[in-house]
Amino acid sequence: MNTLQKLFDNSHKAISDGTYEITEKITKSEIDLIQSIQENKHASLITEVKFSSPSLGKIRKISNPVQIAQAMVGGGAKALSVLTQPYLFEGSPQYFMQIRKQVKIPMLMKDIVVDKVQIDAAKKIGADYMLLIQSLFDIGLLKDIDEYIDYGHKNGLKVLVEAHTKSEFANSLNTKADLVGINNRNLDTLQIDINTTKKLLEGVDDHRIIVSESGIETPKDIQFLQKCGAGAFLIGSSIMKSENIKENVRSLVNAI
Repeated sequence: MNTLQKLFDNSHKAISDGTYEITEKITKSEIDLIQSIQENKHASLITEVKFSSPSLGKIRKISNPVQIAQAMVGGGAKALSVLTQPYLFEGSPQYFMQIRKQVKIPMLMKDIVVDKVQIDAAKKIGADYMLLIQSLFDIGLLKDIDEYIDYGHKNGLKVLVEAHTKSEFANSLNTKADLVGINNRNLDTLQIDINTTKKLLEGVDDHRIIVSESGIETPKDIQFLQKCGAGAFLIGSSIMKSENIKENVRSLVNAI
């Protein structure tokens, strides 16, 4: 079974297990992420709180997600991405809510959205952004990405649509996504190549901020991706693996 199918099935399992049954309602950030990226003179980082992933397995021993998030904010992250998918990622809406109550910056609910139930949950837990994966729609596992984006917008959420191939990227630019992400990881093979961002952005003229995701480890990576046209950088594993999260984030922020 390929990874995408597995991720799709995992989300359905999490839904049927009641992962997204949220009774609380938390307010989202008052900060406009797009504006803060546009006004930022340094590298705009969306740093990710995740303890495991399908490609790396265990990334970091599960510890206090709030402390990790605060270290990221202290280092200068402009937004946080927090995994809410329990299977393969060891994420949880509870972690998201704990962090949301303690930080002011915008937050992305990082999950494999396959049902509007998850969008309802994103709204309740105080997410500013939700993620949609273009390939799930392109290969036919899900239908009508516009309907999901509209539903998110109606619920006060902004949407990051993520693509990996030229055709997915072209399709994502045709949506009303607020941010468009380029995932440097191939979700079928789990291989990473940061040149993916360069290839996809060649000859593209779009007013939206493009977020380069996956495989970003050093200030040099950020400088390279900025030259390619990326306006923000989603970084998870390399930061989660580092011994000093705050300093690691700070050195990446100061790459620009």
